[in-house]
Amino acid sequence: MLKQSDLYSLAGLFMAAGLLLGLPLLGAWLFVNEPLWIYFDFPPEPGRIEHAPFSWPVFLVLVLLIAVCLAPFAVRGLRVFLQGRKLNAKAKPLETFPAWGYAGILIGAVAWIFAWGRFSWFGVWQPYTFPFLWLGYIIAVNALCQRRTGKCRMLAQPCFFALLFLASAVFWWFFEYLNRFVLNWYYVDVDMFGPAGYILYASICFSTVLPAVWSTADLLASYPFFRNAYDDFIPIRPQHPGLAAVAVLTAAAAGLFLLPIYPNWVFPLLWVSPLLIIVCFQVLAGRPHLFSPVARGKWNRLVCFAAAALICGFFWEMWNFYSLARWEYSIPFVHAFEVFEMPLPGYAGYLPFGLECAAVGDMVKGQLTNGRWEFFSFKV
Repeated sequence: MLKQSDLYSLAGLFMAAGLLLGLPLLGAWLFVNEPLWIYFDFPPEPGRIEHAPFSWPVFLVLVLLIAVCLAPFAVRGLRVFLQGRKLNAKAKPLETFPAWGYAGILIGAVAWIFAWGRFSWFGVWQPYTFPFLWLGYIIAVNALCQRRTGKCRMLAQPCFFALLFLASAVFWWFFEYLNRFVLNWYYVDVDMFGPAGYILYASICFSTVLPAVWSTADLLASYPFFRNAYDDFIPIRPQHPGLAAVAVLTAAAAGLFLLPIYPNWVFPLLWVSPLLIIVCFQVLAGRPHLFSPVARGKWNRLVCFAAAALICGFFWEMWNFYSLARWEYSIPFVHAFEVFEMPLPGYAGYLPFGLECAAVGDMVKGQLTNGRWEFFSFKV
């Protein structure tokens, strides 16, 4: 029988999910003169939304906003790097690189060759290489963690790590759903899969997202630089956290509602609204959340996850570039200066995405640790 705390957690989970899933659909139903079924096509058809052309003023304002947000972290990181701070304790010697790590490198290298090559005899299988690229990456990064720290999450927490794959597929399908309302990216050369095949294969590909980001964050956290630079950084303590949470929750919810109505203007909220809604519910419930350590000036975990998603984003875009079945972008106002297929400012979207990966992984860990739904309880 569910306890009262479990019921509250389930209620919070369903309320957040209802806002995240229902608000864009409600906005489309009320203000967009199109049938709702178009948001559930598999795969979605590009070209349905007319995106605004490139605009220098919007581009420069967005780049300036990104620079202002990142400047304190960049200045602090550069200062610590130049000072060359070291841990008080003597660094542990590196372990031997495990043999299974070489297997991961081999899997990734072979998958890369077949993903980018155009071998006629392999053509029917070529679209299926993407998961193997990331399987090799995940194994290799965990091997590097094993070498640096003597342990890795893949071996130390196998149940949690396996659940990350399952949660990851659902997690990224949610972003695919939100993208139906703005069509900032779309897939090409995927017609050969068919609707059912597309859903199955896409789910397999999506399942690698969380394990890749978490493994990369673990590797970054093994370097003293991140702890030295960001473990005692800028503390942020809102005087009225409840009121702030209500205001932010209202703005994030409004952004999701407006997503299908003004896709050219509110599309960046696709990447930040889910995180804001989850955290605001946790604040209103008086529970710890992803940003709780920031009140003590501890930013290192957030920086590691944001940087991990950016690193993974680079590999996502690079490996996608010459793949047979791939995605392309159509970003309003800022579609220029592409690095691979992604416009340069678009890489900033990976930073909040990394924090969402951390939040979802924390929920998975809380469920596994407590044996019950603890939507609001994170270990911080």
